Amino acid sequence: MAQKQAARETILVVDDEPSIRKYLQTLLEVDGFDVETVPSGKEALERVGAGERPNFMILDVLMPEMDGLETLRGLMQLDHSLNVIMLSCSNEVNTVVEAIRLGAVDYLTKPFEKPELDAAFLKVRQKQQLRSENEALREYCEQLTEDLSFLVASPQMLKIRQQILQIAPVDVPVFVSGESGVGKEVVARMIHLRSTRRQQQFVKVNCAALPGELLESELFGYEQGAFTGAVRSKPGKFELANRGTIFLDEIAEMSPHLQAKLLHVLQDGQYSRLGARAPINVDVRVLAATNMNVKEAMRSGRFREDLYYRLNVLSIHIPPLRERTTEIPLLFNHFLAKYSEKYQKPALEPSKHLLEAALRYPWPGNLRELENFVKRYVILEDDEGSLRELLEMTGQQRVPQREESAAPKEQGLKALVRGLKDEAEMEAIADALEKTNWCRKDAARMLGISYKALLYKMRHFNLDSGRGSRSAAAKAAQPKPVAAPSEAGAKEPTPAG
Repeated sequence: MAQKQAARETILVVDDEPSIRKYLQTLLEVDGFDVETVPSGKEALERVGAGERPNFMILDVLMPEMDGLETLRGLMQLDHSLNVIMLSCSNEVNTVVEAIRLGAVDYLTKPFEKPELDAAFLKVRQKQQLRSENEALREYCEQLTEDLSFLVASPQMLKIRQQILQIAPVDVPVFVSGESGVGKEVVARMIHLRSTRRQQQFVKVNCAALPGELLESELFGYEQGAFTGAVRSKPGKFELANRGTIFLDEIAEMSPHLQAKLLHVLQDGQYSRLGARAPINVDVRVLAATNMNVKEAMRSGRFREDLYYRLNVLSIHIPPLRERTTEIPLLFNHFLAKYSEKYQKPALEPSKHLLEAALRYPWPGNLRELENFVKRYVILEDDEGSLRELLEMTGQQRVPQREESAAPKEQGLKALVRGLKDEAEMEAIADALEKTNWCRKDAARMLGISYKALLYKMRHFNLDSGRGSRSAAAKAAQPKPVAAPSEAGAKEPTPAG
């Protein structure tokens, strides 16, 4: 009974005549509304200002002290989404027009018939439904725009988009694989938005975020008293996604017990809540994703083969960002525009050197890492600092990659690491010199080192011969040895130019 009362629509009647207030309260409570009444516009403003938000307001035009139009103007300033129906003894055109202009949804003339009031309520509900549909359409278009900018940015992703267009209308499970951060959820949402279920719910569950017992209750729900603390029944994600789509991310992290229960749902379209006696029928399209090596997980027994083959009716593999570097400039600018608008920052144009460094960096975190990097770039508005960060990260990534490869027998491990460090350091210095038009003082400031140290490094890496020497230095077999200056009293090298 309490739940029914909580779901009833509320109405606030604002009229200075007690008989009208009493009549409307009785009339509307018979129809199942919760009705409150106040005798003045001032009290109505106080209630709304205190946070009260009725589903409908019925507001008289002719009232002493503060009339209906003045009250309506104040109400719209507090909350423009209020649904206000005006009442008046006259239907003067100017008054009607002004009321509608201020934000009233309808205008009734006293005395009015009950069907007229019902029609006004219907008009409000239709307006609310249209507003919700427009909001859903706006979100859909935003997602679609963001998805398209991601998916058609490279030949590989264009091919995946074509797969999605073929797969989406076919109501079967889809298995999405790829490294963490490549955009598996984006692909899943695109499949849903282009499917026959697009008007229904898209429900995402991260199977790695919860332990087995909690994940089971999250997916399938439970009945009251099923376990200690279950004071009321709770529907599971499958129930919430009924007739829609459920996306099971990191599905290989699911326990074997839950994998068996999920297999039953896929085969029979049924499951049981924890503590329930009768099964629940469900109609859900399942999309699953993982960043694991599925074949290895099946060999080790972590992932059931029968579940994989049930889910893998159709599959999509998303390559990592390092294999589709043509996307990086487009994605960089996309995220730049997105977060410049979000944080109300000027849309900076990244330097050529920064974009070149972004193309060289392997982005092990894929799109998620790139997006976070651009977010920092927008917030800090520091092109030089961002360039330095990328160069440092690139150097850190190269060391383990090169160490894994077989080094020549005559080259020891220390020499290999030192050579890699020198290469990264030389590139950082050359980038800074080119960016500052070979102004050594500015380059030293950008790199955060002393002018003297920069001159030493330039000679060490054969970068002291002026502009254009970067390529020549890169081709040099070995940097020429130069005695490092001591902390005190070192002789400053003579600049070449």
